[in-house]
Amino acid sequence: MIFDTWRTMHPATRALVAIVALVVGLNLVTAGVTVVTGGSGPGGPTSSSYATAGDGLAAYAELLARRGHPVERVRTSLDDATLDPGSTLVLADPAGVTGEEAQALAGFVAAGGRLVAAGRDAAPVLAGLPGGGPAWDDAGVRTARPLVPVPEVAGVTTVESAGGGSWRQAGGSLPLLGDGDRLLATVATAGAGRVVALADASPLQNRLLARADNAAFALAIAGDGPPSGTAGAGRRPVAFAEAHHGYGQRTGLGAIPSRWRWALAGGFLAAVVWMWSRGRRLGPPDDIERPAPPARRAYVDAMAGALARTRQPEAATAPLQERARRRLAARAGLPADAGEGDLRRAAGELRLPPEEVDALFRPAGTEADVVAVGRALADLRERKL
Repeated sequence: MIFDTWRTMHPATRALVAIVALVVGLNLVTAGVTVVTGGSGPGGPTSSSYATAGDGLAAYAELLARRGHPVERVRTSLDDATLDPGSTLVLADPAGVTGEEAQALAGFVAAGGRLVAAGRDAAPVLAGLPGGGPAWDDAGVRTARPLVPVPEVAGVTTVESAGGGSWRQAGGSLPLLGDGDRLLATVATAGAGRVVALADASPLQNRLLARADNAAFALAIAGDGPPSGTAGAGRRPVAFAEAHHGYGQRTGLGAIPSRWRWALAGGFLAAVVWMWSRGRRLGPPDDIERPAPPARRAYVDAMAGALARTRQPEAATAPLQERARRRLAARAGLPADAGEGDLRRAAGELRLPPEEVDALFRPAGTEADVVAVGRALADLRERKL
């Protein structure tokens, strides 16, 4: 049935259906390969714990998990999230932190939470620290060293960064890492909690995590001890704020991956095109069967009536009478100029109705005579005479 439908389609319709089917097929294949392989390569938003590209934090999240930290992702607005004061929250290069979120983070830290804020866009969160937050500058620090002996730099000698920025001044925070007048990181106590502020998130990113003492520093600021470990080290839960990287919780159609949405849209378009191709065109519907022409006798009757209305029935029917008599003579084996008597006897042998036989020899004066001549000729044709 499908092949019959395909053959009956207009060529332009077949081409359109083929293109739509090709697009849908490519989308489904691409989505399937992505699901099976887990992706076509490194990628993801900058400083996201889901991102496997050089500027992502996927390696940092994996390192924490291997050291015993329960790792989770916060995919809701921070003012709506339930933040555990016994955990560490990593907020790296966030986009558009609201005032309500900054207040929620201040309450989280004051209750005992640990906050690791990295990047220029984290400045609004740090502004609420006692004495003010550090001031950001685009002059970077490539190699930084510990400036104070605190747990966040225990066992750390050097930390390398990509030079994406620095703090000009520490504000109310304590200088933690730096090189000369430039600071890469500060640390501050707020209430019962702790805030580590990095001017540049690159030391925590995949590309630099294995350089210098970056991994040791990354573990220490999460609440872990030195690389050698201490009792209880590596147990503090760590949460990564991901809503600002485009990984907010979604419901309904928004939760469907974009590739699958395109595939569904293509499938819907293909269904619409198929229904359109199967539907009726403009104009009245076609009959299921082709109407047959009217019966020959009915046609003759109609022609006879039309000729009778000309009011010259004799002239109109004379050629028909002559043609019918020739057919009758040929059937009976008589000469073409056979007389009326011979022709009447032949008609009787063929069992033609008497009124039709009479109509072949008398002038047509009425409509009934014209109809009789037509019927006689129709009878002779139907009998293949």
